[in-house]
Amino acid sequence: MKKTIFIKNAAVLTASSLLLRFIGIIFKVWLAGKIGSEGIGLYQVVFSVYVLASTFATSGICTAVTRLCADELAVGSENGVKKILKRSITLTLILALITLAALFFGADFIANTFLGDSRAALAIKTLSFSLPFMAVSSCIKGYFFARRRATPNALTQLIEQGVRIGVIAVYIKLFEGKGLAYTCAAVLLGDTVAEGAALLILYLIYLADRKRLATLSGRASPPFSVLKEISRIALPITLGRYLNSLLRTAENILVPKTLSRYQGSSAEALSQFGMIKGMALPILFFPSTLLNALSTLLIPEMSSALAMGRKGLVKYGTQRILQLTGLVSFVFSAIFFVAGRQIGQVIYRSEDVGILIKLLAPLVPLMYLDSIADGILKGLDQQNFTFITAVSDSALRIVFILLILGNRGLLGFIGIMYFSNIYTCFLHVGRLIKLSGANIKFVKQIFLPLMFAYFLALCFDTVLSSFALPDLVYIILLCALSGISYFAYLLLTKTVTVDDIKDMMK
Repeated sequence: MKKTIFIKNAAVLTASSLLLRFIGIIFKVWLAGKIGSEGIGLYQVVFSVYVLASTFATSGICTAVTRLCADELAVGSENGVKKILKRSITLTLILALITLAALFFGADFIANTFLGDSRAALAIKTLSFSLPFMAVSSCIKGYFFARRRATPNALTQLIEQGVRIGVIAVYIKLFEGKGLAYTCAAVLLGDTVAEGAALLILYLIYLADRKRLATLSGRASPPFSVLKEISRIALPITLGRYLNSLLRTAENILVPKTLSRYQGSSAEALSQFGMIKGMALPILFFPSTLLNALSTLLIPEMSSALAMGRKGLVKYGTQRILQLTGLVSFVFSAIFFVAGRQIGQVIYRSEDVGILIKLLAPLVPLMYLDSIADGILKGLDQQNFTFITAVSDSALRIVFILLILGNRGLLGFIGIMYFSNIYTCFLHVGRLIKLSGANIKFVKQIFLPLMFAYFLALCFDTVLSSFALPDLVYIILLCALSGISYFAYLLLTKTVTVDDIKDMMK
């Protein structure tokens, strides 16, 4: 029964995430046409401030709620689960209101002093009101993940995205022609209204689900101080995310400023920053939807397995998910590398974005493996390690930005991204392998599949380029031919067997 629930949840999260990302990319293309790459760059800078504020407001409590509720649902009581959720919501709501006040009243100071762009002030004020909604939603989402119910979170995200797009489309039209300050604020107003709608839907679903908790049978009350346990789990995650967000916010502010010294134009620098962060990276992360769903679902699974002393399950699960992540990421990395220019033209009508996709494509396996390893490590109570890694990585990135970008420009920033992803991936994956005892065969499972994926993509590119195909047709054929041939290679070489596929489903 548990296996069936996990597969169902993975399917729900994957399908919803694919749909959301597809809609998000289409919307981002439309938005880029409305506000340009400079507007996307300004949005990314403002949003980095919001990420910093939301990190403080939510305080890593979603992960804490998921883990504590998962443990309590296994051996505890209805009152224990409700107590965990109540204390979590109270704590995160207080923090969110404090953050809202600081962000709203300090918006002009932040925009002028730190961002160096007064146009950001209105957007910051607008987005600050979404913090309480997002904070409470994060607690309820953590509860549903612990309940092994992915549908409420998926449904809420779909509704949230629909509300966001609708509000933004209306207000972009109203404020069109009034400058980037108003259009950027209109985009973030959509985010705020969407967060409020998401909370309302989540809460209504929670009220209906809460009645089922009466079926729990176990101890009468949790044998721990809820706030103490929440703090023990959430504090390292919060500090890691907060310091990381603080450093990443500093990075997002520094990059356009430092690039402007190399480019000689702040508008051009902001445009390049928007192309990387707001346009190229979302495309590269699009295929990781399945892996992100598995990473989210594995946190309560790994936490429960660790709590019950099932080390063999932890080892086997880790080994399989790392293998799956690597094999999936290799073929997409090769496709992005070979067809990057065409993808940029088809999606954004921009050769510059296509070149960036091509340059960043080799990072795809590192980004995917790092993301999945980070999620599993948090499920194994390794939030302190991920905290240290995140902070050290961000600090190194800032140092390199200050030393390199002024002389090397955009290529220097791409080089910094390569170093950062190699650094965090090797630390996280290495730590995970050491803890779980997973056995990864480097040559058979990593080197040969990676080389063959690139070989296939380059061969099919040579064949397809000899025909005068439209870019979209070329991309579809390249993906189909490379994907099918790559999967056949994995089966023929027994890198993956039919039994392995069945085992991964377990």
